[in-house]
Amino acid sequence: MDSVEHYTEPFPWRTATLVASAVATLELLGLIVVGAFVLAHPFRHAAKHTTTTPAPATVVHHAAPVRHVVPVPAKDRVAPIAPHPLRARSLVRVLVLNANGVQGAAHAEAARLQALGYPIGGAANAPSHHYAQSMVMFVPGYLKEARRLAHDAGIRLVAPVDGLTPSTLSASRLVVLLDS
Repeated sequence: MDSVEHYTEPFPWRTATLVASAVATLELLGLIVVGAFVLAHPFRHAAKHTTTTPAPATVVHHAAPVRHVVPVPAKDRVAPIAPHPLRARSLVRVLVLNANGVQGAAHAEAARLQALGYPIGGAANAPSHHYAQSMVMFVPGYLKEARRLAHDAGIRLVAPVDGLTPSTLSASRLVVLLDS
């Protein structure tokens, strides 16, 4: 380089640096002030209660607090969800999926559940084989039935249906997924 150009105006990064430094300084001062108030709070509380002459003890009788109850407008009221009774086993269709790779495991489990009174919606291989343990999955509103099925099948994990399409469920409300 033979020639160097000199600029007479200041570079914008210098201004930005000065502004950022000023903002950081103001933030630091603010934190120091807030910290001083927070640290001084216990001392103010102790200073209020250390007087040289004890105040005479007075007994104050408080009336019961008045509670103002505001009724909920009718438009905002929500009816409680009535708990449904446990559906009979014969009314809960079960889909059995095999994720363990053992030939015929889904059909064997389906036959066992059918013997307990559950209608079977199908027995097939699971879409993937990446499950650590067997589980019973349920569609919304069938948690109680899923817990009963899990108890009947000796499965400890109960979870909502996830990753299965309605066409895969084939009108089943519960899914037994056999572990790998």
